[in-house]
Amino acid sequence: MTSLQATDPEIARLIDGESRRQRDSIRLIASENYASAAVMEATGSCLTNKYSEGYPSKRYYEGQEFIDQVELLATERARKVFGAEHANVQPYSGSPANLAVYLAFLKPGDTVMGMALPAGGHLTHGWKVSITGKYFRAVQYGVRRDTGNIDYDEVRDLARREKPKLLWAGGTAIPRKIDFEAFAEIASEIDAIFVADIAHISGLVAGGAHPSPVPLADVVTSTTHKTLRGPRGGMILCREEHQKKIDRAVFPGLQGGPHNHTTAALAVALEEASRDEFKAYAHQIVKNSQALSAALVERGFDLISGGSDNHLILCDLTGKGVPGKVASQALNRAHVVLNSNAIPFDPRKPFDPSGIRLGTAAVTTRGMKEGEMTQIAEWIDQVVSRPDDEDLQKRIAGEAKELCDRFPAPGV
Repeated sequence: MTSLQATDPEIARLIDGESRRQRDSIRLIASENYASAAVMEATGSCLTNKYSEGYPSKRYYEGQEFIDQVELLATERARKVFGAEHANVQPYSGSPANLAVYLAFLKPGDTVMGMALPAGGHLTHGWKVSITGKYFRAVQYGVRRDTGNIDYDEVRDLARREKPKLLWAGGTAIPRKIDFEAFAEIASEIDAIFVADIAHISGLVAGGAHPSPVPLADVVTSTTHKTLRGPRGGMILCREEHQKKIDRAVFPGLQGGPHNHTTAALAVALEEASRDEFKAYAHQIVKNSQALSAALVERGFDLISGGSDNHLILCDLTGKGVPGKVASQALNRAHVVLNSNAIPFDPRKPFDPSGIRLGTAAVTTRGMKEGEMTQIAEWIDQVVSRPDDEDLQKRIAGEAKELCDRFPAPGV
């Protein structure tokens, strides 16, 4: 970064610090990962200089001969990797992708149904503080108190009663497989548009480690980082019959020119996702998540739903007598990085919740396997048991760095 150091040494210093943090920490935030060096190079390319409002062969500016090819490659690879009829790779992120779905199919005031945020859903599925909960009539389903899992009979009963025009599946803190077939049947029964948000699990779907909603849903939305290991962006997959509505909602409905450097980086990530190594990585994510879950349970941790079927673990720390924020901050000092998180039926406030959320995508990308998950669980147990012990945190931070040195992080 010689040019950056010469132009703005302060920013260069901060980027270098973040690079070292990512290199030397056990990163367990479920929405984070390591993009490859190739993805990073595409993200930082000269494509950021080009404005390309419109779609391939239908642009408003000249000089698109290379940009059009980049976007066509990205859409073709997205369709192939996910088996979709149509792909739009222009959304700036997951939330704009979700908002495009509303614009494509609903009018303000129409009814939408999704998982409640405190139960593990996403803000953009109709939660009250989101524009999607303010401009539309939102009804929400949750999970069973006894199992922590979705009750599909309850979802069906609510859908029959409320008649939403749009039905969401997916969220940000769901540790179990989603029964997309059940959602599709419910949506068909009430004549609703069925949308699956696979932002967290898109890499698992691409790698065959989680059932795919693409054959069942009208629309599938996703971010492009997380388990997919691409750049920070969004995409929408849909049936061919919905292509025009989705494309017009993205542009000109919500956005101007796409971020071409992000589109190129996504194309690279999708090429990587088509390889056998990616499939092995996706399945190892699940193995690691289940190994980490089992090791935490052995140490007395209470996991929502009892475990995990994907990359994500949601843990209730009530029995440990430690709030989630206290635990996450203590673990961060020990270089084991995760986030505090609300749990279903949480009696505490959202910014000071009872739980923590963990994910195994980033450590799997580094090459760690089940044995390392047991060690990480032991560190978590020690820190949560003594969150005020700074000497313990320093010791574990050093041990965590030693482990990270054995498994170099790509791209940093």
